[in-house]
Amino acid sequence: MTNEQLQLLVEAISTNLFNRPFVHKAIFNKSLRTTGGRYLLHTHNIEVNPKYFEEFGADELEGIIKHELCHYHLHLQGKGYKHRDQDFKQLLMKVGAPRFCSTLSSAQKRRSTVSYAYQCTSCELVYRRKKRVNTIKYVCGKCKGKLKQIE
Repeated sequence: MTNEQLQLLVEAISTNLFNRPFVHKAIFNKSLRTTGGRYLLHTHNIEVNPKYFEEFGADELEGIIKHELCHYHLHLQGKGYKHRDQDFKQLLMKVGAPRFCSTLSSAQKRRSTVSYAYQCTSCELVYRRKKRVNTIKYVCGKCKGKLKQIE
């Protein structure tokens, strides 16, 4: 699917479900990693993660578009457009938009891997981390002892 096709799909969903036009830009953004899409407050544009379309198909893409259009239309109307706002929750239910999108398989892999383990030399408490820890700069949170990498 191209950006032009995405733009037409967003405009069609906006007109059919919300009875309001979508007059800004909708594009695919490959740099989005943990979210299906986002509504940009300053430009009013919508960005969609193409990986969700590739992995889950058109139904997931449509759900993401509905969700972002809820943010879009409520923000332009001056109503509560944030996830915690009642206006937002009600509009999601009205148009059948999901509150959250599915989790990508690549994101699940990233979440489950623990790469580094550190142990305090004093109290022997073990810390597991996804990212490296600077053992010179950081100390044990329990006893302030030095850390050493064990895995």
